[in-house]
Amino acid sequence: MFNIEEELKKLPSKPGVYIMHDKDDKIIYVGKAISLKNRVRQYFRKTNKTKRIQNMVALIDHFEYIVTDNEAEALILECNLIKKNMPKFNVLLKDDKTYPYIKVNIKAEYPDVYITRRILNDGAKYFGPYANSGAAKEMIEFIKSKFKIRQCRSFKYKDRPCLNYHIKKCLAPCMGYISREEYMKQIDEIIDVLEGKTDKLLKQISKEMEEASQNMQYEKAAYLRDKILAVERISEKQKVSNISENDIDVIGLAKSEARVCIEIFFVRKSKMIGREHYFLDDLVDEEPKEIISSFIKQYYMDRPILPNKIMIREEIEDKELLQEWLSNVAERKVEIKTPQKGEKLRLVEMAENNAKITLENKEKDKNAILLELKEVLKIDKLPRKIECYDISNLSGTNMVAGMCVMQDGVIKKNMSRRFRIKTVFGQDDPRCMKEVITRRLKHSIENPNGGFGKLPDVIFVDGGITQIRAALEAIVELKQEYRAQNEEFDISVLDIPIFGMVKDDKHSTRALMNKEREELPISNTLFNLITNFQDAVHDTAIGYHKKLREKELTKSALDEISGIGKVKKKALLKKFGSIKKIAEADAEEICEVKGINMELARKIKESLS
Repeated sequence: MFNIEEELKKLPSKPGVYIMHDKDDKIIYVGKAISLKNRVRQYFRKTNKTKRIQNMVALIDHFEYIVTDNEAEALILECNLIKKNMPKFNVLLKDDKTYPYIKVNIKAEYPDVYITRRILNDGAKYFGPYANSGAAKEMIEFIKSKFKIRQCRSFKYKDRPCLNYHIKKCLAPCMGYISREEYMKQIDEIIDVLEGKTDKLLKQISKEMEEASQNMQYEKAAYLRDKILAVERISEKQKVSNISENDIDVIGLAKSEARVCIEIFFVRKSKMIGREHYFLDDLVDEEPKEIISSFIKQYYMDRPILPNKIMIREEIEDKELLQEWLSNVAERKVEIKTPQKGEKLRLVEMAENNAKITLENKEKDKNAILLELKEVLKIDKLPRKIECYDISNLSGTNMVAGMCVMQDGVIKKNMSRRFRIKTVFGQDDPRCMKEVITRRLKHSIENPNGGFGKLPDVIFVDGGITQIRAALEAIVELKQEYRAQNEEFDISVLDIPIFGMVKDDKHSTRALMNKEREELPISNTLFNLITNFQDAVHDTAIGYHKKLREKELTKSALDEISGIGKVKKKALLKKFGSIKKIAEADAEEICEVKGINMELARKIKESLS
């Protein structure tokens, strides 16, 4: 048995990473420390802690730690463990994205220009990141409309030019109609545009236009004139006034009562090339500098191209360590700056203002959805917390249920729960639904501060009128039970509206249904939200059912064999990958697994056959 107080005494005063586990051995938090002894002890002392950390500490069953040579190693290990395990109480960027870049493969004989999300060490030039694929596509469309480079991805010489040559979108290098020197001149111009060096390019094109005009090459002059206008337009679109810094990321943060928004601006070659934002839940009582520090560690961990500087509002505790780590990754100096005045401070303020606006718009969208849902369902209060349930089974075996939660219009995957049916044997989905609703509601009534939280405002069940009636029956019986136990119990807390999520013949969401069996009209926005909600709970239930079924199959095949324990079972599955492949293997092959002799190998073959 793990004794936390005794284990705290054994902690070394060395740098490292600590890993918190719950009673199911699931990793719920990963952190780094200069001194493991001092840092880990703080969690179990009566000091001021945020609500998130209090909730985390309440779930800690045991912890482990890894000692490192220095804090820099601890930082890298912490980042890797967070990325791998996605602990519940760490700050997580769940919508982790691979940003688009524009690639110019200058090593090719006749380079092309295209969008990629993979950065390779192949000698090509990469430009970005672009905050979304739309911005990158717009730039590619501009380049291919104003520069007559090849449009094809796989270049090869041909017997005749393609359509792009005839409509004057390509100069047909595949036919040898343009020399590599002339072609590369266009590529150099494209690189200047992508790098923001348009002043020099505009002068050069203007000079060529004048020469063409003087030589009465009016078609060429008109083409060059249009190119000048296009370059000027794209240049203005990217520009951010008075930014003297090159290659910087600017991070702004804003908070509401429920969530945090982080806005990040990308400035490259004195031009704003894009922006991105992230929403983080359950962090509103955390210090902004702690959130920013965690964000930087996760956000920049796998970035192929790093900025020269990162601008933030406040000094963060591990600034020097993060700068050292980022500089090592980039193989050049990367600084984290907290500007106090001038244009740099205004840029940080602009990022913060945009984060605030983004957050306000998100809140407005949420409220609009909740108001619409309240009106559609014809209920008395805003449905801030909605729970959805689905039953899964295969011919009445391994009966399970999934529960998903929508809080303030957002589906919270971390609040989903799974149930194994205990009282129903055979295929009877309504009775399963009744059992699950009963068990779930009892959790909140008997343990209000438990893992299920408060009672829901509304319940959705996956199915039609039979599932609705099963849920309503559960509520009626619970009211009778608690009233019999305690006449003063307020049974009105169980007056939870129930609605069904009805599917069509193709097993797709069709509508919401009330207890009178009426289908409720909903807008496209609400329809998409309900569909996602129904898909989420379906995946939760199906995933749990599949896990139990696989576990049962594995158990029935190997655990019944005398002489096969956990270690040998694990070794067999590691070598062969599945029960089927073990059964197909020769006894000699099975003997190659450590600890298994020929007699046991034959017994395994006989049992599995």
